[in-house]
Amino acid sequence: MTLLDQETAGTWIARWDAQQEGYVPDREERFTAMVDAVEAAAGRPDPLLLDLGCGPGSLAGRILDRIPGATVVAVDTDPLLLSLGRAVHAGRDGVRFTSLDLREPGWAARLRLPRQADAAVSTTALHWISPAGLRVVYAELATLLRPGGLFLNGDDLHVDDVAPGLDRLEGALRERRLARHRAGGARPENWEQWWEAIGADPAFAELRGRSAEEVTGHHGSPSRLLSAHADALRAAGFGEVGTLWQHGGNRVLAALLGT
Repeated sequence: MTLLDQETAGTWIARWDAQQEGYVPDREERFTAMVDAVEAAAGRPDPLLLDLGCGPGSLAGRILDRIPGATVVAVDTDPLLLSLGRAVHAGRDGVRFTSLDLREPGWAARLRLPRQADAAVSTTALHWISPAGLRVVYAELATLLRPGGLFLNGDDLHVDDVAPGLDRLEGALRERRLARHRAGGARPENWEQWWEAIGADPAFAELRGRSAEEVTGHHGSPSRLLSAHADALRAAGFGEVGTLWQHGGNRVLAALLGT
C-alpha cells in the first residue's frame, strides 16, 4: 500500500475539520472543554488515554499538544481515516492508532493496554451503535479504566422529554450560530462531499473501497438520546454521570467510574 506523506494527510485532515465545523460551529470549544477535563482529572503528567471512534485523530492531536507526556490509544475501524491519522502523526511517540470494531465483543482485551487507562474520550462516534450495543461497549470500557477513571462523550445528544416549542427555538439558535460561523466565507464541504473528494484522489485508491463500506455501515443515529448513554454508563458501573459542557443539544457527557 502506498504510504501517505504528512503534508497530504494534513491537508485532508484540515478539510475534515472544516466540514465537521460546518455541522458543529462550537467544535473547537468542545474540544477545549474535553481536554481541560482530561487534564484536570488525570492527576499525572503521563496519563494513558483512549480515543474511541477517533477518526483521523483530531482530538488525539489536541490532547497531545496540551499534555505532551500523555499516551493516546486511538481506536477506529475506517482504514482511510486511520491512515490519515498515522501519516499526520508520524514520528509522534504519544499516539497509537488501532483498528478495532467496538461492536465486536472482546475489543477491550485486544487493546492489550500496559495498565488501566486514566480517561477515555469520544466525539460524534458512538451514536451509530444501538442502545443495546452501547451497554456492551460501556461495560467493556469499564474494564479498561482505573477506579475513578473519566469518560467523556462529545456529541449532539437529545433529551427524551423535549418541549416542541423549545426544540424549535433551539434549532433556530443553532442555525443562527452556523450562519455567523459561515459569515464572509463559502459554505464548507459537507460529509458526503468530503468523502467524494478524497475518494477521487489517486493517493487513496487502495483504501477507498474498504473505507466506503465502513462509512455506509456506520451511518445513522440509533443512539442519539442522552438517556441511552447515561443508562448504559450507569449499568456499566459509572457512579456519576452528567453533562459537563453544553451549547444547545451539543454537549459533553461526563462519567466517572466507581471506586
